[in-house]
Amino acid sequence: MSHFISHVATLEIPVGNLEKSIEFYIDVLGVELEFKGEKNAMLTFKKKGVPTFYLVETEETQRTSFKNTNNDIVHSIIDFYTPELKEFYQWLKEKNIEVGPLNIQPENGYGGFGFKDPDGNLLAATNVLHEGQ
Repeated sequence: MSHFISHVATLEIPVGNLEKSIEFYIDVLGVELEFKGEKNAMLTFKKKGVPTFYLVETEETQRTSFKNTNNDIVHSIIDFYTPELKEFYQWLKEKNIEVGPLNIQPENGYGGFGFKDPDGNLLAATNVLHEGQ
């Protein structure tokens, strides 16, 4: 068993317009700009153990999502936690940010939804925390 890795350090996200993406991530996620280069930027939540976001401006059009061929659901590879899932969903809609359906399990109130950044990268929000988070 490997004990070399302790946590996720950085999530790298391809973007088409660095300035527009920096504004989006700061506004929507509440992250802070830690570093900005000519074609890249590092954003952070400023919390211990939480990954940073490395935005890389590129002409590559592949985005952060995949289709589950078992059920045809398109998944995000990044889920953000919020205890106020319904309120965050409504706030994004009011900001005209593309959101998917809000899925909440009636038996326990847990759920989530997908939303897109300006480049079409699929992100998700959930109100589910796992042990150790």
